Amino acid sequence: MKKNMGWSMSYPDLIQGGMGAGVSHWKLARAVSLLGGLGVVSATALDTIVARRLQEKDEDTVNALSHFPIKEIAERIYKKYFGKKREDGSYLPVPFFSLNPSDELIELTVAANFVEVFLAKKGHNYPVGINLLEKIQLTTLYSLYGAMLAGVDYVIMGAGIPREIPGILDKFARGLDAELTLNVTGASKDEKFKMLFSPRSFMQNKAVELKRPYFFAIVSSNVLATTLVKKSTGKVDGLVIENYMAGGHNAPPRVKGVFDVNGAPVYGEKDKIDFEKIKKLEVPFYLAGNYVTQEKISEALSKIGATGVQVGTIFALTKESGFNEDIKLKLIEMIKDGTIKVFTDPLASPTGFPFKVAQVEGTLSDEKIYLERKRICNFRYLAELYKDKEGNIGYRCPAEPVDEYVKKGGDVKNTEGRKCLCNALLANIGYGNVYKNGYREPYLITLGDSVRFLEHLLPDKGLPTVKSVITKLKEYINSCH
Repeated sequence: MKKNMGWSMSYPDLIQGGMGAGVSHWKLARAVSLLGGLGVVSATALDTIVARRLQEKDEDTVNALSHFPIKEIAERIYKKYFGKKREDGSYLPVPFFSLNPSDELIELTVAANFVEVFLAKKGHNYPVGINLLEKIQLTTLYSLYGAMLAGVDYVIMGAGIPREIPGILDKFARGLDAELTLNVTGASKDEKFKMLFSPRSFMQNKAVELKRPYFFAIVSSNVLATTLVKKSTGKVDGLVIENYMAGGHNAPPRVKGVFDVNGAPVYGEKDKIDFEKIKKLEVPFYLAGNYVTQEKISEALSKIGATGVQVGTIFALTKESGFNEDIKLKLIEMIKDGTIKVFTDPLASPTGFPFKVAQVEGTLSDEKIYLERKRICNFRYLAELYKDKEGNIGYRCPAEPVDEYVKKGGDVKNTEGRKCLCNALLANIGYGNVYKNGYREPYLITLGDSVRFLEHLLPDKGLPTVKSVITKLKEYINSCH
């Protein structure tokens, strides 16, 4: 932990990046926190992930659920999902989120986030964080409250402009109702669509005060950093400044429509961060995106003056991560023999943000596999809310069947090259859908550009461990102090 620039509290100098869905699960986050980093779980699709763990009779999940503060809710969830995985390998589905989710779905989402944070914090007093995507708005209030019920220490959020989140954390900490404004395509500026959550009502009319976690925003520009620090609804406690080399979703380049020979978006001078302006905001800041070598960590801490670094990709490859083991072994083999390639795909993600895709045969990065897959929307986490001509709110995703998307008023051009991240990312962690015809959802792997610089962190054989990775990274960090 590090004190910096006169701040009174200590901050971590190493954050393990949040990687969804379920790659940075509780086992990874707990291992990182126990070894002096900030372990971070991903909130993405936790309702589905925890429901599927229960269907597979996972004992840790059952144990954590037994500690949920409202026993009747825990019992209902257990009764509905425990042991319910079908003989053909398919799962009992979780309902879709909407503007008016059912009580059952709200309960599951709050409890699932509680379970994940509870397990990550079990048996120690070190801080643990949770990572959310601003783009997935319908689950946000319930995810935050569930994590806070389990005592989460940090909330880290990117993939959008999470201006309202600090104020929501303030209200939840005091047991007050909170609301979140939703982005709805086609709505007029005067129209406001909101999600509302009442802790008192959920907690059976009891006023429960909770610890307010620190809020870190993930940003990729000075404008967004300044806006969030100065104009959010509450305190932004820190910033994670993520460049375009980071895995997962990237911010689009400031100059639109410029691509390299492979079709990846080109980032230029306008995408560079002015760190002197960041320092003037007087909040701790972390650098993310290829800060895994001694040289880059020294640049971040000694030259730029960052509080620390956030690292994701190498942790995704560790023994403790949620990736299926066959994925990890294949990726490490490709890194070692120099065949690993990561493409910043401008089309893959339904969000419209560029998305890092590892080029691995047999996954959705393979054109043949992509074209063979029949489009289906059976999760809807990344769906866009829109207002139709009759004034009704609908849900559409450019990765759903093309005719359905167009029928909902979507532009057919938006469907080109889109991949269903919901299904693929769940497949990556062993919870993919299996259909009656025997078809299994294929993988889609996201990693950062740092894969080209990871060999020094890999063992001669097998998988790296959190301990081996943190030992090396801490060595680099400590040499800067």
